[in-house]
Amino acid sequence: MSSGKTPYQGDRRCFGEYRCPECNRGWMSANSWANTGQQCQNCSIVVYPHTQRPLHKPDGLDKGDVSKQHPQHLCEKCKRLGHFCGDRDRYH
Repeated sequence: MSSGKTPYQGDRRCFGEYRCPECNRGWMSANSWANTGQQCQNCSIVVYPHTQRPLHKPDGLDKGDVSKQHPQHLCEKCKRLGHFCGDRDRYH
């Protein structure tokens, strides 16, 4: 990992994989950002992604569940912005 808190150090949204060190709960998010964590639903601690990769327009098995809402109340970026962090940019 670089000098930041996350593997990715760019300024765009990316795909992140998370694992809570307290309860071992894992999750994935297409709303992952550099040096920004998401709160574990079980433990309420901030967890930083262990893996991050570019967010590409889905075209196969990587399609997300569009009916699933991004939990803004658990996202540090949403809380800091005061609105849904994914509104800033889409796929790149």
